[in-house]
Amino acid sequence: MTTTLAGGRAARRQTMRRIRPRRSPAVPLLLAVWAGAAGVLWLWWRNTPAISDRTGMILNAGRITGLLAGYLMALVVLQMARVPALERRVGSDRVARWHAMTGRYVLCLVLAHIFLIMWGYAAQAGKGLGDIVGQTVDSVNQLPDLGKAALGTGLLLLIGLLSVGPVRRRIPYDAWYHVHLLTYVAVFLTFWHQLTSGNDFAVEPLAGTVWYALYGTVTALVLWYRVLTPLRLNLRHRMRVEAVIEEAPGIVSVLIGGRRLHRMGAEAGQFFRWRFRAPGMRFSSHPYSLSAAPRPDMLRITVKAIGDHSARLRELEPGTRVWAEGPYGALTAQRRSRGKVLLVAGGVGITPMRALFETLPGASGDITLLYRANSTQDLALWGELARIADERGARLMYAVNSPDGERPDISAQTLSRKIPDIDRHDVFLCGPPGFAQSVYEALRGAGVPARRIHHESFEM
Repeated sequence: MTTTLAGGRAARRQTMRRIRPRRSPAVPLLLAVWAGAAGVLWLWWRNTPAISDRTGMILNAGRITGLLAGYLMALVVLQMARVPALERRVGSDRVARWHAMTGRYVLCLVLAHIFLIMWGYAAQAGKGLGDIVGQTVDSVNQLPDLGKAALGTGLLLLIGLLSVGPVRRRIPYDAWYHVHLLTYVAVFLTFWHQLTSGNDFAVEPLAGTVWYALYGTVTALVLWYRVLTPLRLNLRHRMRVEAVIEEAPGIVSVLIGGRRLHRMGAEAGQFFRWRFRAPGMRFSSHPYSLSAAPRPDMLRITVKAIGDHSARLRELEPGTRVWAEGPYGALTAQRRSRGKVLLVAGGVGITPMRALFETLPGASGDITLLYRANSTQDLALWGELARIADERGARLMYAVNSPDGERPDISAQTLSRKIPDIDRHDVFLCGPPGFAQSVYEALRGAGVPARRIHHESFEM
């Protein structure tokens, strides 16, 4: 059984305007980050006297690694704050990659800072490199706020360990997610020793004020966008499950009703983090894309059972309260820069593509959807897609494995043959990382510029 949500024409009318692609602020943001790092280096340079011996070199190397670690730690938290300018303009997946990369830099800098500073303290006391452990214990017991910093560092190491690919894939998503939230605690614990033990902030009071302002601003953004904004959204819209409908084997759609849902600002192609107030799901928050254009009284998600949380969705009862955070994601019509569009979906990546297929404005023949699945039975929402294609004069193609299991050829040559003017298309791409990477390379080989390939990746 399938379910159809009408409203595509209304959604198209809202976006039926002269194409004005919204530029990503990624480059200006990265320039601002580098400018901040340059400011940290300038602070260190300004307060660094002439270095005359080896101990001074070690200690000053420890100072700069500590300052840079403190600066990047604030950025790690900022990247977790769900700021709309980042989530909806840069893209949630890109911000997540920034967060992971910045976190790795922070861990490396923190470890280098601890090693260098403790080595320098040991050298000042006439001790050798082998006395670093003892020196560290003495410093933690004697210096202000260093005990809290040690606890915070331990939490950072735990979070970093659990975020390593092979480890993360072995633990439940909910366990990883909640442990990851301890980043806030770790940053709080390590913040204070930066000011009480940092020579640069003692010498430059203005630097301390700037540091407080940096961390204070980041804290305010976290409280606003991670706590107050979701609270306001859910109190205002009061969402509940209306129905759960099986779309294909192992795939269900959840219809979610509420008040004035059109005022949530959601667009086709975006997702929310959903929490359902049902047994076994109350403390689980997972991201699922909208699989239909938002309506004033209804939202829909379509999910494949690939884990404990997604498998339990079929058991939801009508009336179950829903808590949502969002909308997030930059895979929207705002990214479009050309009249013709190719949508490419792999597996459950069809959900945002289905919403875009219905709502992207275009004349007959302008919109094409390519849907990759293992078999025809796995082509979720196919009836709806066929109806939309018929109504809009759009082109609908699918690529499934042959009866003997051979995978279809989605190469540059095949794409160019099926869509001769593909190099004049915008392409929206969503699917598992391996699939997305192979299709991206095929699109580039077919002549589609990278700036016109819009994609968001997700883990299966």
